Amino acid sequence: MRVLRSALLLMALLPGLTWALEPGERLAPWTLLDQNDQPYTLSDDLQVLLVARSMTGANLVKAALKEQPKGYLEANKVAFLADISQMPKVISTLFAIPAMRDYNYRVLLDYEGRVAPRYPGDKDKVLWLMLDHGRFVGQRAFESAEALKDALKAKAK
Repeated sequence: MRVLRSALLLMALLPGLTWALEPGERLAPWTLLDQNDQPYTLSDDLQVLLVARSMTGANLVKAALKEQPKGYLEANKVAFLADISQMPKVISTLFAIPAMRDYNYRVLLDYEGRVAPRYPGDKDKVLWLMLDHGRFVGQRAFESAEALKDALKAKAK
């Protein structure tokens, strides 16, 4: 009985754990809605996945993309995923998501925190996952909008 209880406790805790990605590992598939309720499914064409786990990270992306034209991320095979699972539902519904609809870029919204935790990193930084045909190649982390902007410009060349 004690072993069964321990096993059940371990199984309950496993979804909350994050594991480091290994180079060459294929990312598990997922589909999320964006700020306009349009679905996006992880694609093998994607080369960079930006992940923000907090308003701090999301604001870094916003500042880095401020002067970029609509469709800039998509044209460069980049997607932006924002974990909004910790945001109170009333705030996200009434304020945050309606404000995002004015952005000139797509924001993939992780309402339940089921995708972003797969990719470990500092919650106040923007995680940059490099992908090749759906496989993890490497990662970087950004804590400055200017550095993120420069990396995006270099990627676009």
